[in-house]
Amino acid sequence: MLFYSFFKTLCSKPVAIELKNDLILTGTLHSVDQYLNMKLCDVSVVGGENYPQLAGLKNVFVRGSVVRYIQLPRNEVDTELLQDATRKENAVKKEKPKA
Repeated sequence: MLFYSFFKTLCSKPVAIELKNDLILTGTLHSVDQYLNMKLCDVSVVGGENYPQLAGLKNVFVRGSVVRYIQLPRNEVDTELLQDATRKENAVKKEKPKA
């Protein structure tokens, strides 16, 4: 749930998503769900001349399981907050007794 919460804070920010088939989509993150499926608006395709069928693409839904990388604007990521949240989540997992 940590990544879901993190990506929810990035809605309406520009992102670039590289898919497992090497396609790179850039656009504005519109929404994200708990499976990290994402909807992008104002989409453009990097290297679009190789994909003429995607030239008219404006909005796209990307399934989370096909994402390889997500590039975020550096100034939008609070790394200290993310590290603290990761430590807290890890500490909670260690405290739970195993059945």
